[in-house]
Amino acid sequence: MEFLSAYDQGFARVAAVTLPVVPVDPAANAAAIIEQARSLTDDGVCLAAFPELCLTGYAIDDLLLSDVLLSDVLAAIETLRAASAGLLPALVVGAPLRLGDRLYNCALVIQGGRVRGVAPKSYLPTYREFYEKRHFAPGDALPAGVETIELPGVHGGSDDAEPVARVPFGANLLFEVDDVPGLTFHVEVCEDMWVPVPPSSLAALAGATVLVNISGSPITVGRAEDRELLARSSSARGLAAYVYAAAGQGESSTDLAWDGQTLVYENGELLGSTERFPDGPRATVVDVDVEGLRAERLRQGTFADNARTLSLAAPGGTAPAGTFTDPAAFRRVSIGGADLAAPRTDIGLRRRVDRFPFVPDDPARLAQDCYEAYNIQVAALAQRLGAIGNPKIVIGVSGGLDSTHALIVAARAMDRLGRPRSDIHAITMPGFATSAGTRRNAEDLAVGLGCTFEELDIRATATQMLTEMGHPYGEYARTGVLPDGAGETDLYDVTFENVQAGLRTDFLFRIANHRGGIVLGTGDLSELALGWCTFGVGDQMAHYGVNAGIPKTLIQHLIRWVVAEELFDDAVGRTLLSILDTEISPELVPAGAGGAIQSTQAKIGPYALQDFTLWHVLRRGSRPSRIAFLAHKAWSDADGGDWPEGLPQAERVAYQLPEIRHWLELFHRRFFTSQFKRSTLPNGPKVVAGGSLSPRGDWRMPSDVSATAWLAELERNVPGSAPTDENRDHRPAV
Repeated sequence: MEFLSAYDQGFARVAAVTLPVVPVDPAANAAAIIEQARSLTDDGVCLAAFPELCLTGYAIDDLLLSDVLLSDVLAAIETLRAASAGLLPALVVGAPLRLGDRLYNCALVIQGGRVRGVAPKSYLPTYREFYEKRHFAPGDALPAGVETIELPGVHGGSDDAEPVARVPFGANLLFEVDDVPGLTFHVEVCEDMWVPVPPSSLAALAGATVLVNISGSPITVGRAEDRELLARSSSARGLAAYVYAAAGQGESSTDLAWDGQTLVYENGELLGSTERFPDGPRATVVDVDVEGLRAERLRQGTFADNARTLSLAAPGGTAPAGTFTDPAAFRRVSIGGADLAAPRTDIGLRRRVDRFPFVPDDPARLAQDCYEAYNIQVAALAQRLGAIGNPKIVIGVSGGLDSTHALIVAARAMDRLGRPRSDIHAITMPGFATSAGTRRNAEDLAVGLGCTFEELDIRATATQMLTEMGHPYGEYARTGVLPDGAGETDLYDVTFENVQAGLRTDFLFRIANHRGGIVLGTGDLSELALGWCTFGVGDQMAHYGVNAGIPKTLIQHLIRWVVAEELFDDAVGRTLLSILDTEISPELVPAGAGGAIQSTQAKIGPYALQDFTLWHVLRRGSRPSRIAFLAHKAWSDADGGDWPEGLPQAERVAYQLPEIRHWLELFHRRFFTSQFKRSTLPNGPKVVAGGSLSPRGDWRMPSDVSATAWLAELERNVPGSAPTDENRDHRPAV
């Protein structure tokens, strides 16, 4: 099933391989490479990188100039070429090759029975233990007009073997894999990554999404960390994957030692690595998110600007001909789909997919993110208050997560400004479904923080409004009898809910006017995405929305972090933990049969899934089928993968594809129809790298567009029954 193939969801499986080398024995080394390549074929790998000079060994000194060895190298290349016809991956192998009277340290790309291209090493180290210019010529200074190299006996592109083939030669080759859209790779050799402007950086600007470095790199104390730093930074700056394979076992230990380090970074994140100093071959096999990298490049406009500045993507550039900044400098080599046919079955995604993209699994990183998020909010609110004359804060407190977090942010902002917390007017406004527990928590928190606390019961005013507008609840409240033809659903409809939400906000604004304050909004990023807010004079509106950049899945961790850091006293900490244990509910409709309270997540979906979708929509612009694929990988097995520290056991659940599909459809329906609410969003700080929904910042879209194309893509490409009509109609309340 194509939906289950990682390749059809924008991923490419790549490998960085190290293996024992037999010095000056190209035939034995070719056989070892073929053995590994067969295993990688079975694993669905389409690109495999082996170490520098792996056909001969790196540390063989003047033997590199031996005619016997160089002849054996050509024979070994022919062996690899012939074997590659029955193998999936494009193989990147290192070998010395002679061109005229010069020898070059080369990376050969061999795939589908052909040598596709040869990339010579550009920069040759001659410092400390290195002496490469004794043997090799630099690949960035080829003789004028040289663009190919002759390889005797190598298949050259026709159906018949030729005695001599001309193969593309140069450090400026980009290899495009037709069967894996977006997979374009570039190869550099060892020292090339250590210079200030590596060839791979320019290749990324020219379109390479995967950067390969085959390396010898003898090991000394601290060098492994340096390699990781360079690979990570190259991948981050280049918005690319960086595949690194170093020489290891078998290399001569006359004066040096070798650790066989392999690793793959993607946009600054480590996807995988193998143990160092291994006994036997090792491979880092990972799935690179090619589609995600292209999405990042599309959104980060300065990436293309940099390419234009360096004339890599703009015709008519002014750089000297033949240089890397020449518009025509990079040459593209196509690897056709008939030659590389990636698996179209469920090969399993070879990478971790975060269940909570907004919430790190690593405890130290989570603590750091919480520190930064909380202090971003505090600093932003303090700045706003100071800029407008230090008004009081008026905030509605319900005992729920959002108002709780906004209140503890406000308290720290007042501390930062040297103002009394009594300048925070925390008002609880019980409605028809307010529970005793949330009411008690709201008061305990506000009083414990030292705020000015009061209660304003809205039930009488709400009843009067419902009565005067002719709503069935008005007559029911007066007589205790349902009006003719009315049922319970007519009583507790969207209007019944929004009258309460609107009155609360209306009171807050008028109280703020009266007391010289501003209304602090409490709604979060997830609610804005789903339109789960009452428009206008409702919780969509405020003078400043301090939580507008915080997703629901992060808020509970922020509150838990505040407790752990003991930012407030123990009594406040106990109240915060009590609030964390409370069901998420708007508390607008009285409990139903059996005392079940109104559940937000039963109506608009689990926030865990909806925040997962939100991140992939905001950060990547991902299509629904890809989100469904990733969500299934992340959520289908509750026992697999990592969970954020502190997440209650009851929330560590699994979701299967039909449920994922259903809530994904609902997300897109609500997301598109709710844009009008976001278009008039109050000011509030962006907090998370995943993005914000501010119409002045990360997200801009018309309010009258349809989700039709996105829903059609979901229907076409995600297997499973479509949701019922009852579940389809989830229009946002206004």
